[in-house]
Amino acid sequence: MNKTWLIIQREYLVRVKKKSFLLITFLGPLLLAAGLSLVIYLSVKENIQHKVLIIDEKAPAFNNLQDTKNIEFNYGTGMNLGQAKDLLFNSDYTCVLYIPRNIENSNVSKLYYKKQPSSSVIRVIEDKVESVVEELKLKQYNISREEFYDVKTNFVLNSIKFTKNGEEEKLDKAASYVGFFFGAMIYIFIFLYGVQVMRGVIEEKSNRIVEVIITSVKPFQLMLGKIIGVALVSLTQFTLWIVLTMGILAAVQSTVFKDYYDPAAIAAQTQVTPDIAKEIQMENVTQKKFDLLDPNNIINRTNWPLMIGLFIFYFLGGYLLYSALFAAVGSAVDNETDTQQFMLPVTLPLTLAYVLSAAIVENPEGQLAFWLSIIPFTSPIAMLVRVAIGIGEGGIPLWELILSMVALVVGFIFTVWLAAKIYRTGILMYGKKVSYSELWKWIVHK
Repeated sequence: MNKTWLIIQREYLVRVKKKSFLLITFLGPLLLAAGLSLVIYLSVKENIQHKVLIIDEKAPAFNNLQDTKNIEFNYGTGMNLGQAKDLLFNSDYTCVLYIPRNIENSNVSKLYYKKQPSSSVIRVIEDKVESVVEELKLKQYNISREEFYDVKTNFVLNSIKFTKNGEEEKLDKAASYVGFFFGAMIYIFIFLYGVQVMRGVIEEKSNRIVEVIITSVKPFQLMLGKIIGVALVSLTQFTLWIVLTMGILAAVQSTVFKDYYDPAAIAAQTQVTPDIAKEIQMENVTQKKFDLLDPNNIINRTNWPLMIGLFIFYFLGGYLLYSALFAAVGSAVDNETDTQQFMLPVTLPLTLAYVLSAAIVENPEGQLAFWLSIIPFTSPIAMLVRVAIGIGEGGIPLWELILSMVALVVGFIFTVWLAAKIYRTGILMYGKKVSYSELWKWIVHK
């Protein structure tokens, strides 16, 4: 055991001391968070001063749109849409807002622009026009704003699973997309770190270093130490990525975007009272309009401690299972080119799980989803997609998760045992093209 621990230490320290590891580990989250924050910032913030020319066929209905700090409204009195379009490129106007005569019935207006405005500018203009259209309709039917909100209905059909013991479980199916993201990450990183194990085995074999090493340790200890060492490297990298990325994003959200969903700020932009602005905000939530900054969207509804915990378990289980196979493949060949004939059957189950995960998102409680989440070779991806909807009440049964985890552990132990039989023979085999029949002989040989 002490020798295995020494191999684990060597594999871990050699990799974490590399400049490439340090660069990717610390620079990666910074670039990811900075890139994501920059995309959001550029989409919702804009320093360009927009001059909007309004062509109002309902004039003077829209003559009182209030300017904002970066939007100035001007009215093309006596001007038609064709004249406004001709004027657009021969003036300092940046947009032409066309209000049709039948806007109360069509609920559609058009914004012509030279350059694409940001999403925040478009949203402000939309909210201002929508507010005026609502007022026109309320006056037309002699309805007060208070009466309007009393009868306005945003219908939502909640799918609720009713169990035999009388419990009601509300399924958040949309959360499966978060699980799909985690499954994709597992798919990528199992191959990323598994290939590192295979390349390490091939390198030691081709350099004949392994002949010296196995004079002191058993082949199984060498393979296990290499697998666990790389696993610890991946955990270290994951932990730092999660902590740094979440910390940077939290800092950005609390400083740059803290007022983005403030009802008072919405009211100042859309010419409505804070109460109505809050109503608009809740309406968007009810209608499930996705916005990354919305505190009620699927990202913020996700149980992140649960997902991250299960992600680590299934990543480790999947990695240990597949890296043992990768190590066996590496021991059976002399160079990386020869691995291609063995890679397809090794990678096919995981690739199949990734491809079929789209079907699991659509039906997370179907038979396909169940069996893919139980079979060890596919469960690291499939179960994460399913478990995102929740466990127990409102999600998948707890016993299915336990069965999947146990099956993965058993599958890992069996795979390591199987790979060790190939590894102990193949690690000292040189200059011979190995076939599947040859591998089978190594496995059954006692």
